Amino acid sequence: MSKEIFVVGAGAWGVALAHAAATGGCSVTLCGRDQAVVDTINNSNVNPQYPKLAQVDDKVQAQLGYDGIDGVKTILMVVPAQVTRQVILDIGVDRLAGKNIVLCAKGLEQGTLKRQSEIVRELAQDAVPFSLSGPSFAIDVAQSKPTAVTLAGPSMDQAREMVDLLAGPTFRPYSSDDLVGVELAGALKNIYALGAGAVEGAGLGYSARSSLIARGFAEMGRLVEALGGSAATLNGLAGLGDLTMSCTARESRNYEFGYRLGAGETVQQILDSGAKLAEGVFSTPVGFNLAHQNGVDVPIIGAVNALLDGKVTIDVLVSKLMARPLRSE
Repeated sequence: MSKEIFVVGAGAWGVALAHAAATGGCSVTLCGRDQAVVDTINNSNVNPQYPKLAQVDDKVQAQLGYDGIDGVKTILMVVPAQVTRQVILDIGVDRLAGKNIVLCAKGLEQGTLKRQSEIVRELAQDAVPFSLSGPSFAIDVAQSKPTAVTLAGPSMDQAREMVDLLAGPTFRPYSSDDLVGVELAGALKNIYALGAGAVEGAGLGYSARSSLIARGFAEMGRLVEALGGSAATLNGLAGLGDLTMSCTARESRNYEFGYRLGAGETVQQILDSGAKLAEGVFSTPVGFNLAHQNGVDVPIIGAVNALLDGKVTIDVLVSKLMARPLRSE
């Protein structure tokens, strides 16, 4: 496979993945929207999000727009989940025919309830979708700290080929053919991270947070299996690994957003303070609707959904969860 790749999205995660691919030997074109970001990367080999902490490999060349995308076989789509559809349309579906598209956003599309690969298959039927997920913060990858993730594709052979392309000295993907399970785990863990953050923000204790993580893991398994994914996927990096990290670290945008909710702020107050909207805020109602459509009981997702709507406070929600009928684990 050609070692030339195109990374769409020059935010913190896009720059970090471009750097990781370049250190693994790829020649990388990084597509951004901000001329200042492009110039900083090209002129100083500096990641603008972490100017004092992370250098960008010199095999990364940044640019505005999609010039040259026709000449590469593999594209990393590193844009928010809710704009994936529009970015594909902006690039042009004809230009994506026959290309490998590695989807790096962890989220479900509002309105359609679709996973990222389903959006690709709807718009660009001749493209080959992959999903990159697992426990990974942009700052760690940008600083070349050891990171292991899951890379899922339509088949194990295709996934392994993509793993060989993107692996580097400190970035280790593991191959999977469970595209459904990997995508769902990545999206659903954001919901549980909101809940875990809210429990911590409300000062309810580590015991409550640990219980939420454990029961959330079980709940995630029921929903993933009902939607066609494999329960075995949840025991790996894309499942338990990512869930644990996202539900315990303030560096997680979803956990931090949930923490502030638990401390008493509303969604609007958090946004008005300048905070970026966490992907779990979008995915929570989608996950809740998917569970309802498939007859899956998801009390924790339902509780997070009610918290985001501002209908109840975190302490009331926890009381309701604790009052559910007793049952075996």
